[in-house]
Amino acid sequence: MNIGKIHIEKPLALAPMENITDLPFRLVCKELGADIVYTEFVNTEGLVRNSDKTKLKMNFFEEERPFGIQLYGGNPDTMHRAAVMAAELQPDIIDINCGCWVKNVVKNGAGSDLLRDLPRMENIIKAVVSATNIPVTVKTRLGWDSDNICIIDVAKIVEQAGAQALTIHCRTRTQAHQGEPDFSWIAKVKQVVSIPVIANGSIDTPEKVKKIFDETGCDGIMIGRGAIYNPWIFQQSKDYLQQEKEVVEPSFEERLRVLLRHLYLAVQVKGERRGVIEFRKHYSGYLKGFPNVAKIRQEAMQYTELEPLVGMLMSYKETLAKSNRQYISVI
Repeated sequence: MNIGKIHIEKPLALAPMENITDLPFRLVCKELGADIVYTEFVNTEGLVRNSDKTKLKMNFFEEERPFGIQLYGGNPDTMHRAAVMAAELQPDIIDINCGCWVKNVVKNGAGSDLLRDLPRMENIIKAVVSATNIPVTVKTRLGWDSDNICIIDVAKIVEQAGAQALTIHCRTRTQAHQGEPDFSWIAKVKQVVSIPVIANGSIDTPEKVKKIFDETGCDGIMIGRGAIYNPWIFQQSKDYLQQEKEVVEPSFEERLRVLLRHLYLAVQVKGERRGVIEFRKHYSGYLKGFPNVAKIRQEAMQYTELEPLVGMLMSYKETLAKSNRQYISVI
């Protein structure tokens, strides 16, 4: 797949997710095999008002490249100005969110609301493309609802407006995350455009990754919620695509290693108190399936300092090692 200077065969990308794909989580996923990573949704209204909180979302480490900033908004002029600001940071991609289903985004004319106003979507894409020489891409859905699937028209607009790739979450806006995505539209879209088409939507196992590549002919796959509980999915999927061997789940030791790596990054980037507090949403993912995890998660929620939190987690590891041989380190 080619997007500007990015040349990757069958890339696996980490989807932009609000309150999830901050810098620490992106870096962890990058280390675990993600080919392309994206920011959380960046509100262009906040960006042009010079909101420090909004601008912080665009910060990244060089190790994250290829790296994309995703912008959302409903006003072409604001999107243009925001794209100029984003381009100053020299990301590899500027992505336009035309698919977010959340009510607060839609009511402001952004995200999937653009699926109800294709001329405005076109104007927004053109406004962003004209703001920078950095490749512009678009992420969207099949349509507003099952009676208004417009992805074929959208794909043509995206290409003609100058965007260099299209990611399709293969559900409608009204589906949100419910129901099965319809990946049959990927092949139909590829028949009408020449830009790369990336598949997205509940692709949460290596087996699904292979199936979607094989059945749709997509150029890449974007993984969202599947990476929250299993950031190893990127490397697992690459191994499975090459060998089709049984997927090996990470051990408790490996999960704890990556949890601590992620936690230390959060503290490094955000400061101790904020980093520890904001990390709380990740415990259920890293510790899923292990004994007494509900109690451990509840206890972890009480900490605001790093050292005692790490001590508690290491004690949990020792307890598991004593009670069950499968958790004992083999190192």
